[in-house]
Amino acid sequence: MATASRTPALRAKNTEVLYAWEGKDKSGKTVRGEIRANGEAIVNVTLRRQGILVSKVKKKSFTSGKKITDKDITLFTRQLATMMKAGVPLLQSFDIVAKGHSNPSVSKLIGEIRSDVETGTSLNQAFRKFPLYFDALFCNLVGAGEQAGILEDLLTRLAIYKEKTQAIKGKIKSALFYPIAVLAVAFIVTAVIMIWVVPAFKEVFKSFGADLPAPTLFVMAISDAMVANWYIIFPTIFISIYFFFQTWRRSVPMQRFMDRLLLKAPIFGEVIRKATIARWTRTLATMFAAGVPLVESLDSVGGASGNSVYADATKKIQTDVTTGVSLTVAMQNVEIFPNMVTQMVSIGEESGALDTMLGKVADFYEEEVNEAVDSLASLMEPLIMAILGVLIGGLVIAMYLPIFKLGSVV
Repeated sequence: MATASRTPALRAKNTEVLYAWEGKDKSGKTVRGEIRANGEAIVNVTLRRQGILVSKVKKKSFTSGKKITDKDITLFTRQLATMMKAGVPLLQSFDIVAKGHSNPSVSKLIGEIRSDVETGTSLNQAFRKFPLYFDALFCNLVGAGEQAGILEDLLTRLAIYKEKTQAIKGKIKSALFYPIAVLAVAFIVTAVIMIWVVPAFKEVFKSFGADLPAPTLFVMAISDAMVANWYIIFPTIFISIYFFFQTWRRSVPMQRFMDRLLLKAPIFGEVIRKATIARWTRTLATMFAAGVPLVESLDSVGGASGNSVYADATKKIQTDVTTGVSLTVAMQNVEIFPNMVTQMVSIGEESGALDTMLGKVADFYEEEVNEAVDSLASLMEPLIMAILGVLIGGLVIAMYLPIFKLGSVV
């Protein structure tokens, strides 16, 4: 019965749209604004209760915009923090940021948050209505800032945190883009050679009247298979890749498996581990510095790490800390943090400067990631060239071996 009674209310809430209104307040001054409601009648009633004589109400339409990315949210956080630091009122800050953004989708999102805040909703609760863009960490920090009266400081911390996290992700993506792009081009070139070039050589070799070398026969057999079944092979490859990434994205067991596998991967595994530790310590430092209790901070830390291995370990740490175990001992018990990290945390706990020490650990590992990615980029170039040389060079040699053999006979 309780579920049934809540359903109409949920449906009504989901049909709310944004209205732009204009009217006069009790002093006769013309005022304008935006509000979310289920219809014009509700807009009129709501504003009348606030002492506003409404003269115009219009449903606000938005042009379709690009997808809202994490980079957009990071920029929004930085702009909002800067304006509040400068003393600009919150609602006015929303207006300035929304009008200055090039993505209509972001402007719409900011407008809806502004409307909620204008009607009396706390900023923390307004953000929680959009969990796709504002995670628990973001909302918890904003809530802590509102309660302590230091919202502008917390928004600045959030902006710094998101910028640093974004920088690490960007570094890793840029390191992975080059080898993936080169290997994709190599695959396309190889497919073209196998389907169109090798059959042309095959026609030439028919007139030789001699046995072909084994490498040539092997390449020609692969070419025949690809020519005969290309309409099965290529769709199968692309569909398999698509379903693999979809399963990775949607399946929790698959995510756990891949997270464990990536941490053990050669070369890349150590970079991913360092990036994860950097995010873990940066998140905990930001939460703890904001005055959020340690046990509550750990709620957000695991998910922010971006790896299920560290998320599961964080739950165990949280359980141990709840029972009175120190954070240092709890981190040592899960056995996934380097000795340097636990020693720095121990010093932070003893000196009462845990957030400072965690911030220093995060700085250290962020710098380690930057250096590792730069080294990785320089290491991958000769490795990729070697792979391409073996692949393309092997095909060329296999096709020219019969010609060399014929030349030696002549």
